[in-house]
Amino acid sequence: MGQDITFAQPDGGQATGYIAESGAGAPGVVLIQEWWGLIDQIKGMCDKLAGEGYNVLAPDLYSGTAIEYHDLDGAAREMNSLDFLGATDQMVRGAAQHLGRGGAKVGLTGYCLGGAVTIIGAVRVPEIAAAVCFYGIPPVEAADPKDISIPFQGHFANTDDWCNPPAVDALEASLAESDSDYEIFRYDGQHAFLNHERPDVYDAAIADQSWVRTLEFWGRHLGG
Repeated sequence: MGQDITFAQPDGGQATGYIAESGAGAPGVVLIQEWWGLIDQIKGMCDKLAGEGYNVLAPDLYSGTAIEYHDLDGAAREMNSLDFLGATDQMVRGAAQHLGRGGAKVGLTGYCLGGAVTIIGAVRVPEIAAAVCFYGIPPVEAADPKDISIPFQGHFANTDDWCNPPAVDALEASLAESDSDYEIFRYDGQHAFLNHERPDVYDAAIADQSWVRTLEFWGRHLGG
């Protein structure tokens, strides 16, 4: 359904990504990859969301590098070498500006690494109207959730050695100090429960429930 594109960054540079479009005038969603890169599974999520009435753009934060699922060291290397703030300010904001041409509202969502970028973007990217985060939390030094002022929805797994329940508790406590209209959902599943290409962690029931909640959230805050 979608295609690879090049789009402008705020600094005048160029970024690449994958776009799946529903049609002119549709609200937009910037969708951020897991730590594996802009792989086919992420492109499929763009296509799926476009089928629900959104124009969806996934910027390629790794600039063409994609990691195989078994290569944890490679994924960690790429993630740890990423300039999170620079990528948010340039690639993510550029994607939001691209989708928002003509006045469309734009949301931001992401998974794992992309969930952390979603929180950073919710703080730093003024073009974002609402954000949905899946199992990713950045260090507070990168973005303090209490500074989020847009509607925010978070989805987290109770079995997660990164975004564990205490980390989600801290996120929720920070959001309680913010001006955000927020909601947090916790599931009895594992990290990356939405990724159907990973049968070791995928949970169809949780994936379906979180998808319905996400669409309801986008409908309230973006339209479509």
